Amino acid sequence: MFNIEEELKKLPNKPGVYIMHDKDDKIIYVGKAISLKNRVRQYFRKTNKTKRIENMVSLIDHFEYIVTDNESEALILECNLIKKNMPKFNVLLKDDKTYPYIKVNVQEKYPDVYITRRILNDGAKYFGPYASAGAAREMVDFIKSKFKIRQCKNFKFKDRPCLNYHIKKCSAPCMGYVSEKEYKEQINQIINLLSGKTATLVKQLENEIADASNNLEFEKAAYLRDKKLAIEKISYERQKVSNLSENDIDVIGLARNDLRVCIEVFFIRHSKMVGREHYFLENLEDETDKEILSNFMKQYYLNSLNIPHKIMLKETIDDEELLEKLLSEKVSRNVEIKSPKKGEKLKLVEMAEKNAKITLENNEKEKYSVVNELKKVLSMEKLPRKIESYDISNLSGQYIVAAMCVLQDGVVKKNLSRTFKIKTVLGQDDPRCMQEVITRRLKHSLENPNGGFGTLPDAIFVDGGITQMRAAKDAINVYGLEIPIYGMVKDDKHSTRALIDENRKEFKLSERLMNTITYFQDCVHEKAIGYHRKLRGKDITKSELDNITGIGPAKKNALLKHFGSVQKIKEAEIEDLEQVKGINKNLAKIIKEQLMS
Repeated sequence: MFNIEEELKKLPNKPGVYIMHDKDDKIIYVGKAISLKNRVRQYFRKTNKTKRIENMVSLIDHFEYIVTDNESEALILECNLIKKNMPKFNVLLKDDKTYPYIKVNVQEKYPDVYITRRILNDGAKYFGPYASAGAAREMVDFIKSKFKIRQCKNFKFKDRPCLNYHIKKCSAPCMGYVSEKEYKEQINQIINLLSGKTATLVKQLENEIADASNNLEFEKAAYLRDKKLAIEKISYERQKVSNLSENDIDVIGLARNDLRVCIEVFFIRHSKMVGREHYFLENLEDETDKEILSNFMKQYYLNSLNIPHKIMLKETIDDEELLEKLLSEKVSRNVEIKSPKKGEKLKLVEMAEKNAKITLENNEKEKYSVVNELKKVLSMEKLPRKIESYDISNLSGQYIVAAMCVLQDGVVKKNLSRTFKIKTVLGQDDPRCMQEVITRRLKHSLENPNGGFGTLPDAIFVDGGITQMRAAKDAINVYGLEIPIYGMVKDDKHSTRALIDENRKEFKLSERLMNTITYFQDCVHEKAIGYHRKLRGKDITKSELDNITGIGPAKKNALLKHFGSVQKIKEAEIEDLEQVKGINKNLAKIIKEQLMS
């Protein structure tokens, strides 16, 4: 048995990574330390811990550690383990592949331009990230409409050009109508556009327009003129960041409220804002801004190939020098992390923070709009951030099951749904089944608040009428809790009709709220039906063969396929049983004896 006090004495005074496990051996926290001995001991001493750390320590059943040669190796290992295991008490960057990039595979003879969400170390050029797939797609569509590069995904030489050539959207490299050098020149112009070097590109196009006009190539001159005007429009619409000499900067801003943190990243290339992205982080009430930024940057940049020359943020972070060193080694050039104190650079950081705040506020408004509306319609005292719904399913009193679904902050969280086998009710009695299930569910949270069911719900919706609601109320009363109950009732066509309270009062719902409740009710109903069918299906496939020693699913299926039924297996001779693959003489005798007993 793991003795924490004894194991603490064995910790080495060396750098490394420590890994905390709960009683189910699940990794709940990963950290790095200059001295494992000093750092890990701190968690188990009576010091002023934050609530989050106290909760974590209360769940630690055992820990392990990995010694490294230096702090740099520890930091990299920490990031890799966090990314792989996603421990619940670490700052988690969950959506690092959400945002799209534009890829130009310059290694190909005739490169294509397309959208990707994965950055590989493959020699290609990547631009972005873009705030949305729509923004990236708009840029790719612009490029393919203004530059005559190939439109096809897979390049190969052909006997005749496709339609894109005839409508002047492609120069048909597949037919050899454009030289590799001319095609690459188009690609270089696209790279300049995506890099923000539009001034250079516009100047180049102006020279080409002049040459085409002098050579009386008026159609070519008109095409180049339209391309130049379109590029100038794109350039104008992008935000100009004035008085900045650096050309390759990421600017990071942070905003937070009581529940969430938003981190906004601006991408500045060649003195222009070329993109931005944001991340939301939760359950970090006890973490300082400095700690959050440090953990974010380690996960964000150590797993990325898109690293700028300079990263700017409001305050100095933990491990700043170490992170600078690792990033510089990663890209074989100098990478700086700076916290500007005045001037345009400080204004830029403040602008990133302001945008992070706006993004957070807008997201919260959208996120809680359904919840706020529900609170108002139902005249609830508390914001119903967590609502649970329940449904019972059975077939003539057999295979009785129940399902639970969760509406968290207005969104159905399918990963939080649960299923139950009814244990205490015999026969068809939905209200008693409802009472049993909700009693069991509440007991879980009251006995283990940090368990799989999480916190108690702010409201309970039951699929059914007043009798199911009263049964749910009886279950709640067992524990003396005050949780409001509502019924999701359906019409004659089995569609959601309304929400009712314990007095049968119906509530008028907006279309948006009705759609949310309908989807919520459908989810819990489908979960219950699905679990019911699963159990019934298992029972149907059971047979007398399941109880025979040495007969597993494969041999069972082989016997049934060969003979057609258990009755015919009983009637078969031992020699006939031996004809089935996997059945030898001894096993055939066992089958015959046990089926006939």
